[in-house]
Amino acid sequence: MRSLIVAVRFLTVLPVPGREADGAVALGRAAWWFPVVGAALGIALGGFLHGLERLFPPMVAAVLVVAGWKAVTGGIHLDGLADLLDGLAVGDRSRRLAIMRDSRIGVFGAVGLIFAVSIATVAVSELSDPGRASVLLLAPLVGRTAPLLAGAWLRAATPGLGLGAGFVAGLSRGAGACWAVATLLVGWALLGPAGTVLVVVGLVSAIALALGASRRLGGVTGDVLGAVVEVAELGVLVAGTALRPSGL
Repeated sequence: MRSLIVAVRFLTVLPVPGREADGAVALGRAAWWFPVVGAALGIALGGFLHGLERLFPPMVAAVLVVAGWKAVTGGIHLDGLADLLDGLAVGDRSRRLAIMRDSRIGVFGAVGLIFAVSIATVAVSELSDPGRASVLLLAPLVGRTAPLLAGAWLRAATPGLGLGAGFVAGLSRGAGACWAVATLLVGWALLGPAGTVLVVVGLVSAIALALGASRRLGGVTGDVLGAVVEVAELGVLVAGTALRPSGL
């Protein structure tokens, strides 16, 4: 139960009573619960969008849903994406890591955030029934499965330093594979072959980013893992709009 509390408190801004486990390594041990939190978030997003569209046009409803989505997660993964983009813009590994630790946002990070939020908003507005609620469930589920895979396959860029290193150190090597299979099954159960495609697109996009960042940084950091969540979610949303002609 303490691991679940860690997961909910880290991944959301929701006030959860109870005592959580201590230390950065505890975050990795709590990773088994990350996809569960993601699925719960996805269910809430689907219901939220359904209610909003009774009051507002589709685009306005989509803006409010994405705003609520990022607000309830504290924008933590967007922050990771922005830091990663700023860091990768320079040529030296030590400078990249230093820039990523800087709390200030640069041009590349700001532009990346604009594109990420814009793409997510337009994609949500273009999702159509009957598969819309399923896509909204899958996006955060896949997003919180992706860092389990990245953390299991790649080493930490700064071992012993930061939440990313603690996450990787405490992460069970089988968690990512188990949840990847489970997420594929959920995708199939919800949308058939199209759901499997959405999951694969999201996970492959995220792992490709993690591999590329790892080569530039010498491993993964907390910012890389946060960016992985955002890219996986975007992959699912964009693929969901692309599959609309096939009856999704």
